[in-house]
Amino acid sequence: MVVGDFPVEVDTLVVGAGPGGYVAAIRAAQLGQKVTIVDKGALGGVCLNVGCIPSKALIEAGHKYENAHGSEDLGIKTDKVEVDFSKVQDWKGSVVNKLTSGVESLLKGNKVDIVKGEAYFVDANTAKIAGESSSQTYKFKDCIIATGSSPIEIPSFKFSDRVLDSTGALSLKEIPKKMVVIGSGYVGTELGTAYANFGTEITFLEGAKDILGGFEKQMTQLVKKGLKKKGATIITEAMAKGVEETKDGVKVSYEVNGKEETIEADYVLVTVGRRPNTDELGLEQMGVKMTDRGHIEIDKQCKTSVDNIYAIGDIVEGPALAHKASYEGKIAAEAISGEKSEIDYVGIPAVAFTEPELATVGLSEQDAKDAGYDVKVGKFPFGANGRALSLNNTEGFLKLITRKDDGLVIGGQIAGPNASDMISEIGLAIEAGMTAEDISLTIHAHPTLGEITMEAAEVALGTPIHTM
Repeated sequence: MVVGDFPVEVDTLVVGAGPGGYVAAIRAAQLGQKVTIVDKGALGGVCLNVGCIPSKALIEAGHKYENAHGSEDLGIKTDKVEVDFSKVQDWKGSVVNKLTSGVESLLKGNKVDIVKGEAYFVDANTAKIAGESSSQTYKFKDCIIATGSSPIEIPSFKFSDRVLDSTGALSLKEIPKKMVVIGSGYVGTELGTAYANFGTEITFLEGAKDILGGFEKQMTQLVKKGLKKKGATIITEAMAKGVEETKDGVKVSYEVNGKEETIEADYVLVTVGRRPNTDELGLEQMGVKMTDRGHIEIDKQCKTSVDNIYAIGDIVEGPALAHKASYEGKIAAEAISGEKSEIDYVGIPAVAFTEPELATVGLSEQDAKDAGYDVKVGKFPFGANGRALSLNNTEGFLKLITRKDDGLVIGGQIAGPNASDMISEIGLAIEAGMTAEDISLTIHAHPTLGEITMEAAEVALGTPIHTM
């Protein structure tokens, strides 16, 4: 018998096992569907293996190294501090392995069939899954496509041993002396900051007028200030032209103010965005409608133009965020099961693990005004918070955006330590339709950074206690 002669029949086929795909598979199985998930790579996708998780591990190691040099203002002095980067990489790998093995256990625990291979759609109910040595046909009632995205490669900066994408930057075997980072979104800025903490001389080349597009200028100013303290150079409105590779490094050419410049470094990291992985899936075989940028068009339930085909994560429009993909995965699985779940992005946060951390959710002050809202803003500095002072980390602020007539919370921005954790309270307030008064009446533990949200709410109400 030839393997693949007889199709395997499933209720739902999930293509892609990243944060969107594996969450969708688990939720679909919980709702009673017979589910198979397929991925040619490791479980957990880019995020768990070569993205969110390993980058945060590297960032934390960089913080530990930087902090180990002591704080003389706290009365702490240290002698020579050394870093064994191979052990840093080993520890980072152990963090990744714990999570990916956890994903596998969760899938198996929910009776999801895991298949290693590459999917190609024959029609709207059939896919061929090609493994290393054989292929198998799968028949499905519904399918959730969650194939994620890949780094964009600039034609004049072909990826190599010295021209790195984010995956390459996370896998270096030594700490570079010098590195050029092309693109200063959250990926480039986070990785650049991590290496700057290890002592790498970083130069950022950014084509826009400012780094970290999508965050308010008063937030990014703090990040730039911190980067410059670390010795980093930030060149904005700069156009990267090309790279000359040598055995030991690179020479990067760029244009700024009409003048061409060059800079030498050990490596150049290219982080100019990501493209959706929608090629070579056979989507045209099913008549799935796409946008001009290669994204799959979906409705409020993540359904494509083909009734039984759903798409989530980086392959649909919107920010390329792991938590967005997971959220959409749940919606798609529930929609397939007949529930009335719909996507609503009003409370979706965005975070940059920079120094200080940046986080935003809902509307910014300017976005709210542009949308026609009459707003009242409550702003409170970390420097007036007891916990921030005791952490010796007081750089930053929290802004709460409220509707002036009724105090409804419609947005929030945080720049400061633990902003990534603190933003969830504001997201919950927006999702639940809470007001500034609701937050101010909620007793917050003292001394904590969480009090800053309450303090900002009181500022918005005109009844501040710890600021004038």
